[in-house]
Order: sequence, then structure tokens, then C-alpha cells
Amino acid sequence: MEQRIKGTTRLLCLIGTPVGHSGSPAMHNFAFRYHGLDCAYLAFDIKEEQAPEAMKALKLLNAQGFNVTMPCKNIVAQNVDEISPEAEVIGACNTVVNENGKWKGYITDGSGFVLNLREHGVEVKDKKIVICGAGGAATAIQVQCAFEGAKSITIFNGNDPFLDRAKGTAAKLAEKTPDCKVTVHCLDEKEAFVAAVNDADIFINGTSVGMKPNEDKTIIEDTSLFRKDLVVCDVVYNPTETRMMREAKAAGCEKVIGGEGMLLWQGAVAYKLWTGKDFPVKEYQAFKAQQ
Repeated sequence: MEQRIKGTTRLLCLIGTPVGHSGSPAMHNFAFRYHGLDCAYLAFDIKEEQAPEAMKALKLLNAQGFNVTMPCKNIVAQNVDEISPEAEVIGACNTVVNENGKWKGYITDGSGFVLNLREHGVEVKDKKIVICGAGGAATAIQVQCAFEGAKSITIFNGNDPFLDRAKGTAAKLAEKTPDCKVTVHCLDEKEAFVAAVNDADIFINGTSVGMKPNEDKTIIEDTSLFRKDLVVCDVVYNPTETRMMREAKAAGCEKVIGGEGMLLWQGAVAYKLWTGKDFPVKEYQAFKAQQ
């Protein structure tokens, strides 16, 4: 029998709640086995108010690093020793690395999105991007695309507290990435929405619209907005093909990209931060296909 856990095994983990459904342990433990690394990845159910103590405990245990899911991303960002520029703008971390006894926080959601696009032959540099939503995933995408050199980012959100968050993100990016023009609109501004999508290179649904159990919903009701050269992206991964994606394909859009790959690639970015090695993406995809 293969010996996986030894006295020298380094700990990595996920903290947040709930975590029982997470695919991260299977993903990272597969990669550790693939590369022959003496590491193990677990998941711990940690409430937001428990996160600072959990971070202290993991540092005492000399853990190699950890992932963070809701609702702990913001509190972890406030308690790391150092923080990446992208995570600082967002005010949240989903990946933390032990760098010589200090916790350094990163956000890999946006990087995962960009890498997923790249896998499909799409770059964000110099592109005009329209994105709906201003929650955690959408904000990470906005920030990463700006840092990656997008020409412009137009954010649409409902008239709710996240609209102010989007305006705050735009103000921060105006300072950090002045060459990328970031504007914010309410989704009620129908004429502005149509004009922005018609001028865009990439459209992104960064909301939960279309996610199970509301598969009949879509963020774009007017399918005439879809055109051959518009790249259409969805962060929703359940279902793997949303109504918006189906209708974009039917309308002739050549690049229609779902959210499942973003999940994989954001994990791959975290893995490289911890290990310095490229995550075995194709091998893991083949492994999952056999399950």
C-alpha cells in the first residue's frame, strides 16, 4: 500500500464554511501524488470569527499554505503579513502562502479566469470588456483584467449595495491601473448596456444569473446583442452550459466559455504559488473524466 502521510508531510488546507462539498482536496492531493510531493491537503470548517485563530494555529503547525472560501476571504486579507497588489485592491484573499514564516495573501479567482480564457485562445490585453456583477468573483475578474492590460472595463450591476462596491473598485483601479478605463453603470441603464455590449470584445456574466436551480434565466435577454466576434463568458459552472451560453452559440458566437475551467485554473495558480510547479491540468482533467 502506498504510504502517503509521514512524519515529514507538509499540511495545506481549505478554511471556510461550508467546505464539505469542496473539490479542492481531491484536486490538490492528485497533483501532490503526480509530482511526488510530501504534502497533504485537508478541509476545515471555519467560521469567519474563527479565521484569525485558525491562521495562528496553521502558522504554529508550519503549514505550507491554505485556501480560503466564504465567508473568510475578507477577514483573512486583514490578518496576513503581506498581501499581493490584486488582493489589496479587492480586500480579499483566497490563497495564502507560508513565505519564510510569514503569511502572504493572494487572490487567484481573477488569474484563473484569465488563464481559462487563454486556454481558449483569448487574451484580455488591449480588449474592451463588459462585465455584469460586482460580487467576489466579478470583482476579482475586474481587477485581474485591469492588471493584465485590458483597454477598458465597463461594469454593470443592479441597484444594490454591490453597486457602491463596483464604484469603489473603479476608483482604486483608476489609481493602480490608469491606462485601463473603468466605468460603472446600473443594469437599469438599458441604452448604455446595449451600447457597451455592441462595442465590447469580451462580455462576462459575473453574476449567479442562470445558476441552478434557475437555469431558465439569462443576463442577456436580447439575443441580437450576440455577434460572431464577441467572446461570451460565464462564471456559472452549474450547469456547465447556461442558457446564455447556449443562446450565444446559437447566435453564432465563435468563443463561448463557461465557468468550470475558471475553477480549475484558479486552483492551478494556487498550486504553483505553494509548490513552484505547474499543476498537471490535462492529467487531472483526464482523471476526472474517468470518475
